[in-house]
Amino acid sequence: MSMTGSDKTMKASADTDTDTIANNSVHARSDTSTKLNPLGTCYADLHVHIGRTNAGNPVKISGSRNLTFGNIAREAEERKGISLVGIIDCHSPGVQQDIDDYLQAGEMKELQDGGIAYGGTTILLGSELEIREAGMGPAHLLVFYPDLEAMKSFTKWLDKNMKNVHLSSQRVYAPARELQQEVYSRGGMVIPAHIFTPHRSIYGSCAPRMEQVLNPELISAVELGLSADSEMAGLISELDRYTILTNSDAHSLGKIGREYNELRIAKPNYREFEMALGMKEGRGVAANYGLNPRLGKYHRTFCGGCNYIIDEADAAVERCPYCGSTKLVRGVQDRIRSIADRTEPAVPAHRPPYHYQVPLEFIPGLGPAKFEALLRVFGTEMNILHRVSEQELAEVVGSELAERICAARAGRLALTSGGGGTYGKVDKSN
Repeated sequence: MSMTGSDKTMKASADTDTDTIANNSVHARSDTSTKLNPLGTCYADLHVHIGRTNAGNPVKISGSRNLTFGNIAREAEERKGISLVGIIDCHSPGVQQDIDDYLQAGEMKELQDGGIAYGGTTILLGSELEIREAGMGPAHLLVFYPDLEAMKSFTKWLDKNMKNVHLSSQRVYAPARELQQEVYSRGGMVIPAHIFTPHRSIYGSCAPRMEQVLNPELISAVELGLSADSEMAGLISELDRYTILTNSDAHSLGKIGREYNELRIAKPNYREFEMALGMKEGRGVAANYGLNPRLGKYHRTFCGGCNYIIDEADAAVERCPYCGSTKLVRGVQDRIRSIADRTEPAVPAHRPPYHYQVPLEFIPGLGPAKFEALLRVFGTEMNILHRVSEQELAEVVGSELAERICAARAGRLALTSGGGGTYGKVDKSN
């Protein structure tokens, strides 16, 4: 299979030292990597979908056409500043062909400790799958494997238990616990995805307790989703044992990194990631960075009768208080309250801080031209969000916008709540 024109322009990076993670330098891209000694931190987004293969075949139907394996790697490494990216949908044979092409061309390489290196970024091979137990609603699981051989082996099993193995997020016609066994027997990991969203999640649409669906011993972590935070998760005691992840669930290149994690690891690879989830030998998640839940699409209950987001603090209703309709999409906050086994959240000591952060694309006044100007000067979004001072930002985009960016990354912007599939908004009067 021939490489596409855009893929031929990808820089050859097989000889790059991938045991490096970007440091705090923001001006010189040539100086943005250093060995971790012995543990450092890096940024990771572990849930990014593939829209199309290089041949143009669909994978995630709702994903952007330019959301290819190669473009994701390039976006994460060159624009986002993300050192560990989980590319979902790698079970698709067409995607596997693309990966083989990159490896054979020497543009990427497999790492001994798992993952595929492109420049200073390591790609983790993942898949999102749908389960549905008898009498329950559907739920999505993320699966990760250390190498392409293991993922190909899993694809052969999926092909016998799935209608279309070429597409993303397809239903697996096998018991959920059997699926877990198949994953871990191949050296993989299972992470329940966006666990509170009202559509296709463990708590949102499947069951009030995860243990009713899955083997609790064969779960490596849980992913919150865009409409919840770790304090909200603290209302459910069975989650106490698990590491929490916050990921973008990106369906376009621009959405990569809208939620992400800061990992404390020695090197960006699969084994280090696995140790971080298990909180072993000092590894772990140092911080979660995510949307304030109010910005999430499903934070509060939404009425389909009058198109109203029910945002009253104490609302937990079966009928819309405004029109009386029962056509409600139960919001994450209201769903958690209905299944909680605690009246107050209890956050375990091992759980890292959760930082509310408004993505740069949400900030009023930060259009494409000014955004590109920031990237030209400071290199990556992670630099803009974490390392550049307000004064430095002001020199590029002016003091008013620099102040908004700093307020956004500190979670200080006023928000209106999202619901019913519509994102919340930043108040433009900020």
